[in-house]
Amino acid sequence: MLAALGGVVLAGVLAQGWWSARRAGPKRAAPKGAPVDRHEPSLGGAAGAAAADGTPADPLPDLRTLDETVPAVARTRKTSTRIDALIDALATVTPEAPVSGEMALSHLPGSRRAGTKPFQIEGLNAATGDWELPQPGQRYSEFQAGLQMANRSGALNEIEYSEFIQKVQGFADGLGAMVEFPDMLDVVARARELDQFAASHDAQLAIRLKAKGAAWTLGFVQQGALRHGFVPGSMPGRLVLPAPEEGAPPVLALQFDAQAALADDPQASSLRELTLALDVLQTPEAQEPFAVWQESARQLARDFEADICDDRGQVLNLHAFQAIGQELATLYKALAARDLAAGSPVARRLFS
Repeated sequence: MLAALGGVVLAGVLAQGWWSARRAGPKRAAPKGAPVDRHEPSLGGAAGAAAADGTPADPLPDLRTLDETVPAVARTRKTSTRIDALIDALATVTPEAPVSGEMALSHLPGSRRAGTKPFQIEGLNAATGDWELPQPGQRYSEFQAGLQMANRSGALNEIEYSEFIQKVQGFADGLGAMVEFPDMLDVVARARELDQFAASHDAQLAIRLKAKGAAWTLGFVQQGALRHGFVPGSMPGRLVLPAPEEGAPPVLALQFDAQAALADDPQASSLRELTLALDVLQTPEAQEPFAVWQESARQLARDFEADICDDRGQVLNLHAFQAIGQELATLYKALAARDLAAGSPVARRLFS
């Protein structure tokens, strides 16, 4: 498991000053206006991969000549935006003649997962030369399937690879096409090496905000977080700070007891602790997520009258964050050198 081997749990900045609780009961939200209608964005748009190296070779020329309607542009290969040889094992599916999108769709596997690993099947559009997910009304001269070799569930194993082979072989048989798979032992060895690299370069940071005095109601937490740009998340007990680009994973997550989030009366709940988390690999370095994480911790601690603590409940000081910042600078360089820069589509898939 990537998270078990290499995930790091670290913590935030020292709050400026001390505040005392002003009443015995939980702090409540002030009256508010119209509810905010923003929500955590879907992560589906983050699932796409960066441009690939080493796409499969062209099928034999005599196969192309079987359909003279295929324009010359189809012979100009373009790289995929969903499959990347850096983290995907590639299989090629070559039909005897271009296949309609309708036919391809009718033979796609019901599930695009092999165990815990996702895979994609793309077609080479005979008219545009683009790799794309099969669509009705289009014709495809070739297909490729990419199976992700590692994620935070671990490295691809032989059983998962065999399941992938079975599903892609069924797709090829439905099209009457030839299929070529990479050697299983080679793929599994590459998957283990990739998993080891990812495990030693994963970084998930978290700090705890602990109430100094009076507890908070859920309404108080929600109102205070909304003032700092957080919006409701997709799961109970989660508020998120959205990324600047639409559809990207959120930069930060503010998490609390899900049972409190499901309470009928937000003002009746009582919270004494929050967790502010940053998944480093999901956001580009240029957006300075570490600085955003520290500043959000400082502001929320001030507004909620909370201590900033590590996972053992120890109050943190500024020196802890200086050391973390230095380690992150080294991490960013190592990821970029492997073409897995933090926040890139391929890194988001690998560290998921």
